Amino acid sequence: MNEELQQGIKQLGLSIDDATQKKLLTYLALLVKWNKVFNLTAIRDPKQMVSHHLLDSLAVLPHIGAGRWLDVGCGAGLPGVVMAIVRPDLKMTMLDSNSKKTGFVQQAIIELGLQNAQVKCARVEDLQISEKFDGIISRAFTELGDFLRITRHLISPAGRWVAMKGLAEQELPGVPVDCKIESVIKLAVPGLNAARSLVIATPTGALPQ
Repeated sequence: MNEELQQGIKQLGLSIDDATQKKLLTYLALLVKWNKVFNLTAIRDPKQMVSHHLLDSLAVLPHIGAGRWLDVGCGAGLPGVVMAIVRPDLKMTMLDSNSKKTGFVQQAIIELGLQNAQVKCARVEDLQISEKFDGIISRAFTELGDFLRITRHLISPAGRWVAMKGLAEQELPGVPVDCKIESVIKLAVPGLNAARSLVIATPTGALPQ
């Protein structure tokens, strides 16, 4: 797994030191272990997890700005845990309504010593915060328009959404009028023979009442 990860990082053009790579593999080992009992991901093969989970999450990093980020529907912590490991400058909140999954993410945060990460078990519609997020990301969470609508109350006026998608084009017509699509970026994830794209959007105008 170490070799696959190293190669993938190189192909993505990222610079990640050995200690951080080791931490990513520790997270993966935890996921493999917990997955046997809690069924956190349909992928069972650890090598496949490197490409489908780690490298898929790492591919978004060049498009992630600084600040406070929310990972909505984080599941087993993807991409949130990966982002928190590689980018200690980020303050990462992960959210999921499945308590088994948030239980695993909490354990991963503790075992990996991630001071910059926290997890909450709640529905996104019910989440109340005192300070809005600089960025909100999701990976296979819901249709693009719904993702933007139900997280609109959580994003700062200068914030940005990053939606990880396969083929995004067919979802663009559903974008709400108070959100603007900034770009759709095609991604090439090493070892992943499937379409991947990022949709980056920003809020426009005042929050609807």
